[in-house]
Amino acid sequence: MPEGPEIETEKLHEAVQEELEKEGGGFLRQIALSTALLAALAAIAALQAGATVNEALVLKTEATRLQAQASDQWAYYQAKGIKSAVQEAARAPWIAIAKEPPASYADAAKHYAAEQADIRKKAEYFERQRDDKSREADELLHRHHGFANAVALFQVSIALGAVAALTRARPMWIGSMALGIAGAAMFGYHLLH
Repeated sequence: MPEGPEIETEKLHEAVQEELEKEGGGFLRQIALSTALLAALAAIAALQAGATVNEALVLKTEATRLQAQASDQWAYYQAKGIKSAVQEAARAPWIAIAKEPPASYADAAKHYAAEQADIRKKAEYFERQRDDKSREADELLHRHHGFANAVALFQVSIALGAVAALTRARPMWIGSMALGIAGAAMFGYHLLH
């Protein structure tokens, strides 16, 4: 007496494969492969988005540091201006009583004015550096937004691909691929610029 019904599994497997082919197994394979490709592109775009925003944040931090240095130089510039004004104010009483003020007052005022010129150059240098860093960061943030938008398109495309696989709706898959191609184009554009 047999232990159970004997079924030839190889023929059953072939029958299942035939039914899958009839039911759209090839189509499901296309959806799976395209969705996997879109997922890989989405991962790369997400990494690029993260990298560009991190670099932009570093540059913005550098711009802030440069702004602090410029502000320090401008404060130093003002201090030298005040010292020069004090020296000029010290000369005023001498001039008011029609006497020649000591030369040290005028020399000190000139010295402070000369120092102010050097300090101004440093402050303006830091401001130019700050502006360059900030501008570069803004460009990176723009690229980041492009990468982030590409990731969003990829994610929607992948979701539509899943719906297409569940419903076996070819128009849904075509829509998925159209969004995926748009995401790839956006990703490529921002990657190359």
